[in-house]
Amino acid sequence: MPSRSSTPTEDPSRKPPCRSPSWLKCPGIPGGRNKSRIMRGYHHYALARPAARRHLAPSCRAAKRSPTLILAMVCWMLCLANSFLFAEEIMPEPHALDRPEILRALFHPQQTGRSEPPAGALNLDLPMDDGVIIGCRLFTAAKDAPLILFFHGNGETVPDYDDIGPHYTARQINFLVADYRGYGWSGGKPSASSMIRDGRIIYRAVRQWLQDNGYSGKLLVMGRSLGSACAIDLTAANNAEISGLLIESGFAETIPLARTLGIDLAALGLAEKDCFNNIGKIEKVTKPTYILHGQRDTLIPLRQAEMLHAACGARSKELQIVPGADHNSLLAVAGMLYFQEIKRFVDKITGANDWRSSRKQFKNKQKN
Repeated sequence: MPSRSSTPTEDPSRKPPCRSPSWLKCPGIPGGRNKSRIMRGYHHYALARPAARRHLAPSCRAAKRSPTLILAMVCWMLCLANSFLFAEEIMPEPHALDRPEILRALFHPQQTGRSEPPAGALNLDLPMDDGVIIGCRLFTAAKDAPLILFFHGNGETVPDYDDIGPHYTARQINFLVADYRGYGWSGGKPSASSMIRDGRIIYRAVRQWLQDNGYSGKLLVMGRSLGSACAIDLTAANNAEISGLLIESGFAETIPLARTLGIDLAALGLAEKDCFNNIGKIEKVTKPTYILHGQRDTLIPLRQAEMLHAACGARSKELQIVPGADHNSLLAVAGMLYFQEIKRFVDKITGANDWRSSRKQFKNKQKN
């Protein structure tokens, strides 16, 4: 299996910038070489709202409002609420990126064929709006446990996470990995617009499947590298339903990333709003957000993570930095602390370790 931390021996321009994960050289994991460490980054929590100011003004009786005015105000409020609840319908897809030279740089599809899932996992084949099947794999914990819907990097496939999924389920987190078109056993060819559009369909299909099969835990969305575009888009469009957002090695701006990959989008007349526009979308995210990034990432520099963190509209948001880690070695350097930190963030959302839960566990022990 390819390794995130491996060093390419061929021409780097032909290698996918986002490699598959491996446990063969992961420090901090059984069989690893060195001690793992992770640096607790910036923990930014918005301050409480200031107390309302007292305005000195002459007292007067409230003016009577006509029924027509009240009705107009109600209609305006309903329209405003509708724009937030159904933002997914109006968020544009990045069709401008669907040029052959851009797609060759963004995507590195690998067809693997449909394989049998490992123990404790199952395959989901989800049809898209044009009939193309996208393959997903669900690693199951308890049905009342939270679930992370995960979108991987551009050089990975669903089976690459067969060794990673059990580490989530061992921490009572359901973990569902989704592929892109042309990856794994999924049909079709990948494009920027279809990736975003399919991500929205996958989210709705997964949510319905969970409901039909008795899963009741909170749903979080996570994206790594290129997959951060799907995760941010989904959370911004479904902010009322999604409980939390996790971003690993994600990017704020598409144009600098494309320039690193050898494509000058500005020379093609494209602006950020024509691309994935992660930095614009994350402003709409108000749910707890966790951003994890390698300190030595040169493909997507740390500055991009800092920009995402600063632009995020959530009151509770964290930026965790892994010292010594680059784009493809973050998991290897962080080791088991990678999963411990994600578990801590998920528990904060679900309330698994709050004082109420601790008190309940204490009382249960007393009864026994």
